[in-house]
Amino acid sequence: MKLGIDLGGTKIEGVVLSSQGIVLAKERIATPKNYPAIIDAIAELVCRLERSTGGQVSVGVGGPGAESALTGRMKNSNTQCINGEALREDLSTRLGKTVRFSNDANCFALSEAVDGAGASYNSVFGVILGTGTGGGLVFNKRVLSGANGIAGEWGHI
Repeated sequence: MKLGIDLGGTKIEGVVLSSQGIVLAKERIATPKNYPAIIDAIAELVCRLERSTGGQVSVGVGGPGAESALTGRMKNSNTQCINGEALREDLSTRLGKTVRFSNDANCFALSEAVDGAGASYNSVFGVILGTGTGGGLVFNKRVLSGANGIAGEWGHI
C-alpha cells in the first residue's frame, strides 16, 4: 500500500492506495500554524491511516516549496514555517521509515502527464491554485525541476 500526503497551507490530506490504485482510506485535517505541530499532525495522520487499513504503508509527501539538494532543508515554501527545516528527514525519523518528498505542483503535473488529461502529450504544464500558487513542468513523463528545484513555479517569477 502507498500513502500520499498532500501538505497544503490550510489542509493536510492523506490517501492510502492499494497496489491497483484503489482508494482504501482518506482523511483531511487542518494544517497547524507551526512546524513541530505540522510534523505531529502528519505523523498522527499516517498512524491513523495505517491502522484503518491494517498494514504498513510507504509514504510520499507533496508539499509547497522545494527541498535543497545541498542541505536537505525546505526552501521557497509559502507555508513559511517549513522553510529552513529538514521536513523529509524529520518525518522519516518520526515515522521510523523512509519518506519521499516532492513539490506538490510537480506531483500534480506528473500525475496528469502519466494518468490524466496530459497522458497523450510529450509536454505538460500543470497549475495549482490554493493557499498559494504553483506550477510543474513535465517532459516525456519526467518532471523538470531545474537547478534550484523550482522550474515551472510561475508564482515565483
